Amino acid sequence: MLIFKIFRPDEWATLRREGETLGAPIDLQDGYVHFSTALQAEETAAKHFAGEGDLILLAVDAEAAGPALKWEKSRNDDLFPHLYRPLTLADVVWAQPLPLVEGRHQFPPGLKESAQ
Repeated sequence: MLIFKIFRPDEWATLRREGETLGAPIDLQDGYVHFSTALQAEETAAKHFAGEGDLILLAVDAEAAGPALKWEKSRNDDLFPHLYRPLTLADVVWAQPLPLVEGRHQFPPGLKESAQ
């Protein structure tokens, strides 16, 4: 199963340059790297990245993340994946732009459907 992380360009650049990251400011504050499932990613983008363009969507294999990945209740009592170790570049299955079109982030076609 793939899980997803949204990064701003500077956060993505840091991961590519250093090979690992503890995440965005909210991740540093909370002590883990926040992820979303395919079904949660769109709401995450709308809530935490409203109006922001030039974002990068990263996909990570949840099983490959190992025991440091915990599923914990968060928004709407849904279980969200939280990574309790640095995110490494090797963890990233793919990364692609997450464009903002007419105020909405455009996720890859079929992303939500692939999770059902």
